[in-house]
Amino acid sequence: MTACATEPAVEDENENEWTAGPACVITADGTYAARLALDGECWFPERWTLDGPEPYAVPLPAHQPEEPGTEVLPLTDGRVLIHRVADGRHVFSLLYPTGPGTGELPLGAVECPDEGTRLRLLPPSPDGERAYAIAVGRGSTAVWRVAGGAFGPEHLAEVPGHCSGGVWLDGTGRLLALDRAQGGRTKSVVVDLERGGEMSPLLQIAEHSNDRLLLADADSGLLLIRSDAPSPGHDRLGWGVIGSTLPIRFPECLHATDCAVTPFAIQPGQVLTPESCAVALRIDGPAGTWLGLWRPAERQVHHLPAPEGWLAGTGLWTREGVLQLPYATGAVPCGVARVGAPRRTREPDRTTDPAPPERPPARPVPLQQAPLQGRVIQTPGPHHSARPALEDEAVQADSGGETHNGSATDPSPTDTPAMTAG
Repeated sequence: MTACATEPAVEDENENEWTAGPACVITADGTYAARLALDGECWFPERWTLDGPEPYAVPLPAHQPEEPGTEVLPLTDGRVLIHRVADGRHVFSLLYPTGPGTGELPLGAVECPDEGTRLRLLPPSPDGERAYAIAVGRGSTAVWRVAGGAFGPEHLAEVPGHCSGGVWLDGTGRLLALDRAQGGRTKSVVVDLERGGEMSPLLQIAEHSNDRLLLADADSGLLLIRSDAPSPGHDRLGWGVIGSTLPIRFPECLHATDCAVTPFAIQPGQVLTPESCAVALRIDGPAGTWLGLWRPAERQVHHLPAPEGWLAGTGLWTREGVLQLPYATGAVPCGVARVGAPRRTREPDRTTDPAPPERPPARPVPLQQAPLQGRVIQTPGPHHSARPALEDEAVQADSGGETHNGSATDPSPTDTPAMTAG
């Protein structure tokens, strides 16, 4: 059986268009991955084992081919969750290998009476044992636990507005950040799944800006965001740290007019040094798709070619700073390329950053009593609200530094970190 690396299409929540979904989904601990692969004209789920000496794939075909756009998500016990749509019902099952065949454990279904409701899986939970989904309806978004519960799919929360995204803020799968579109603006909010779906604002950079959370690292508190606050009408990539007193930064090296730059992985384990976390970027431009490596402490992006057959936009950092990129080719149907993080060019230098502009005092953006492992600054008051330093105190764009080979304004893969295939 020959598996080809392709990307089934899924519907985007904010735009009435079809865009490429994840080519591959990896568990938070990096033990397993899953994807929808193609054999001739037939789609089938495939599980990859990544924590052994060599990666290997196990096909999990059902009694009939899957539909394009069917979602799969691996769990850390080796089973793969599959989300199918049949007669308007969203059906969930767990797949697992059973000798020459595929075992299937039905979990139940979620019915969406409104034909316009769109349901999709969220990224893997940090604990690896549960799986979640959001159903975007006409006026609100429902959060469901679809695997790992006691009685099949469970409704956990109802969030007013249309939500997209989905980023875990902690290491237990309790705090979920969603990008909520309401009143013509999109702002990130936090949903506490252990407190009945209690919701708190997260990103409020400017009153009329659209602020979305792309990635978060629970160890360091590093956040990667996309916002049009520094350039109304034009999104920019920025970074901040939960609980920090520093403003959000929008580095010039991440700003490209003719390329799409998308962060997809943050190096874990950098508890006290979020500026030193290596960040992996997918860069799409006229010349194709390639890889970018960047650290918040630096003012340059290291560009290098993506491995052949890369399942684009997927990968995982180790704590030691090795980026693992899954790929599939005709010769290697299941492979992992390993890329070392770029050598640090300098230590963080906050003295050279321009001072934030004078602004009126900003209103708090509370996370209430959500336990963000001490990185949220508590403010006094009867409600014990918490305040991350991610608000409209300052919007600051870095400039200067290298503008050749290291800047996204002149993007082209170069011979920076070494890449090896495994």
